[in-house]
Amino acid sequence: MLLVNMATFVWATNMVLGRALRSVIGPLTLAALRFLVASLVFYLLLRRLQPRELRLGREGWLLVGMALTGVALFVPILYLGLRYTTATNATLIAALGPFLTGLWAALLLREPMTRHQALAASVAFLGVAWLITGGTWETLMAFRFNPGDVLILVAASLWGLYSVLGRRTMRTRSSLGATAWSAFLATPLLALAAIIEVQVRPVAWSPSLLLAIFYIGLFPSVLGFFAWNTGVKHLGPSGAMVFYNTLPLYGALLSALLLGESLTSAHLIGGGLIVAAGLWAGWHTGHTKPA
Repeated sequence: MLLVNMATFVWATNMVLGRALRSVIGPLTLAALRFLVASLVFYLLLRRLQPRELRLGREGWLLVGMALTGVALFVPILYLGLRYTTATNATLIAALGPFLTGLWAALLLREPMTRHQALAASVAFLGVAWLITGGTWETLMAFRFNPGDVLILVAASLWGLYSVLGRRTMRTRSSLGATAWSAFLATPLLALAAIIEVQVRPVAWSPSLLLAIFYIGLFPSVLGFFAWNTGVKHLGPSGAMVFYNTLPLYGALLSALLLGESLTSAHLIGGGLIVAAGLWAGWHTGHTKPA
């Protein structure tokens, strides 16, 4: 539970930094550079700790699936969806991630959501809705679907599939090896996309940008992905995904601390529901029958 929360926390810092950098570097270029840094770090770690995991091995097709779903496709589709929808819509739809992950786990791993996980996912969704709408019915009723929402739904489904594939891969391979190979295999694809992007959106290089890229590559990419996959290994994809909804909570807290944005009672109520749901699901993982 601590590891998946660590992952969502460092990913929230990535969101804050991404907002700050959006005028100086394109999203695909930033994604390519962060995973280039991550790949170099993962290579050094694997070579020193587990040299045998520098080979694809029999899990190659699973590792390719992780690279495509969780990195190469997830990142661009998410960014593209955010161009055509609102932050409120995107957050609400992304909060459906635990349910989508439960479907993938049931189909591919025969690990359906337990009753406790299903209840926790519902409570966490309510917490997300409360947090981003300020607890007002009028804001929720103003929700309108648009084309970007479909892309966000696809991105949430891809992330759930990434977690399920990771669970399957880590039956025979370490979480470090699985995470590293998903970065290795996805980075060339992101690099090709970045080469195209910089033709129309050049990068405004500066020392602060280089420092930010190093931070995003080391913490959200290496630490975040490794912590998430290790958490999935122990909690299962459905159990871990309930905690994914802490991402908007940590984002709100960091925005208040670093960007001066205000916190309201809605943040406290919604955040409390999200945290309580995650703890409930994590505590009961492995101790209840499937729903």
